[in-house]
Amino acid sequence: MPFPLLSDFWPHGAVGKAYGIFNEERGMDKRAAYVLDAKGIVRYAKLYDPGTIPESKELLEQLRKL
Repeated sequence: MPFPLLSDFWPHGAVGKAYGIFNEERGMDKRAAYVLDAKGIVRYAKLYDPGTIPESKELLEQLRKL
């Protein structure tokens, strides 16, 4: 991929906690997608219901806006 992706693996939950999406009860992040610009500013954010996944078309549309 021509852009970096972030995984919240270690330290456990640190990124999710920083973004306010860590579910303490389940010990994992809620499903979410963020698009950041070159300066690290969040330009798009969306939480997804359990069992749903982000649509590539939707995310690519947001990336094209950058």
